[in-house]
Amino acid sequence: MSTLAIHKTERIDVRANVTVKQLLQDAARTCHKSVSEFLLDAGITAANQTLADRRRFELDGTNWNEFQRALDRPVQAPHSRMKTLLTEPGVLD
Repeated sequence: MSTLAIHKTERIDVRANVTVKQLLQDAARTCHKSVSEFLLDAGITAANQTLADRRRFELDGTNWNEFQRALDRPVQAPHSRMKTLLTEPGVLD
């Protein structure tokens, strides 16, 4: 998805040190883009890669049927470590 095809209505502010800013400017110049275009393109690519396995996955017929059977199986008693993990306060609690 190119930033040129996106109608931009929102602003994102980013702070960086001098070294990082220079690196981004050099990379953007190499791609014949502004720093904003470079960052937005890179951010969109990274976001899509990060979320890809959480949004959609494809299975052939055999694997789809196995997946459906796994979903339909009754829940098994949780392992003691899993039970502990789900019942004890977490690091952020």
